[in-house]
Amino acid sequence: VQLVESGGGLVQPGGSLRLSCVASGTIFSMYTLGWYRQAPGKQRELVADITSVNNINYADTVKGRFTISRDNGWNAVYLQMNSLKPEDTAVYYCNAKLSRLLDYWGQGTQVTVSS
Repeated sequence: VQLVESGGGLVQPGGSLRLSCVASGTIFSMYTLGWYRQAPGKQRELVADITSVNNINYADTVKGRFTISRDNGWNAVYLQMNSLKPEDTAVYYCNAKLSRLLDYWGQGTQVTVSS
């Protein structure tokens, strides 16, 4: 099982980025898919997740700015990030979870928001 993220980079405050995560090795339609982030010196935190029936949960810090979506046909999950702030700077990780044992992570993609 492999998760591969893409779409990170450097963006100015107020800008946008779209992160993508494509999964391979199993069928992810039943999994909860999520995006987490970890800033230097801080713990990894949930940004947003989406269940197999499209129930969505966002961290309060990103509500109204970020949008998570999934495409089961492509085994993919996306994170559209708008109105980015410097405090959004972090390594963003894709996660796919079905149970405590079936819990997979991507390698991470760096997002830097700076002028």
